[in-house]
Amino acid sequence: MLVRSFLAVLDAGSLLAASKRLQLAQPTLGRHIDALEAQLAANLFERTGRGLRPTAAALAIVDHARSMEAGASALRRAISRISGELAGSVRVTTSRAAAAYLLPDLIARFRDANPEIQIELVASDEVKNLLRREADIAVRMTRPTQTGLIARRLGAAPLGAFAHRGYLKRAGTPRVPLDLLGHALVGYDTDDAMLRAFRSRGAAIGKDAFVLRSDDVVVQWQAIRAGLGIGFTTTYVAATDPEVVRVLPDLALPPLPIWLICHREIRNSPRIRRIFDFLAETIPQRAG
Repeated sequence: MLVRSFLAVLDAGSLLAASKRLQLAQPTLGRHIDALEAQLAANLFERTGRGLRPTAAALAIVDHARSMEAGASALRRAISRISGELAGSVRVTTSRAAAAYLLPDLIARFRDANPEIQIELVASDEVKNLLRREADIAVRMTRPTQTGLIARRLGAAPLGAFAHRGYLKRAGTPRVPLDLLGHALVGYDTDDAMLRAFRSRGAAIGKDAFVLRSDDVVVQWQAIRAGLGIGFTTTYVAATDPEVVRVLPDLALPPLPIWLICHREIRNSPRIRRIFDFLAETIPQRAG
């Protein structure tokens, strides 16, 4: 900006004329000239009754200044072209838990750096078909089986048993896994994954062991927060409420793998590539 102001004053012959050309306030333009003179340790203009006359120092640098301004203009044009390619929407689909507790903070960071890109976030536990363009990018806990997709494993989200401090104050804290059988539990309704997990450890329990049953993991999390009992969730979800603490930290639970997926052809889109690369870098930091 200093070089641009210098050339405008040089060509216009006065601060007033240059300020009109650049649509800048005259005092601002004067500060630009003062700042450039301070950086170069040289006077660039002599004040005369008819305006500003360039000094020998100004004439010595004018060709360099014009080259710099031409380069800056080329950069602005290049950025403008890139911005035009980036501008638009990207449709991202993921589970309800990840949509509510994993991605919002990351999307906020992404938008700060890329305000020209809008995000459509589809919160669904159904696997959207990227091949039919139902979404541009998917964040999933299972590896896709379709061909024609790019799938990158980003690691895995640790799972744990969690309870609200208020519940533990009332009911006590379990010390070993079998202690869970004496506690109020929050679990699934039609999904029998938890029942099978308990049975694999020698505890043949039924659905009536869960005081609240829901196949919606967001509902389960809110039940845990409300102090209904002990439930199971990822550590990135649990980290959103400091009043919920982990119990039985040594309890071995298989982590949830995280896959970042997009269509091979769409990967060539600058804006989709931009958020794909961003999520590939930041999700492991947030989810691990």
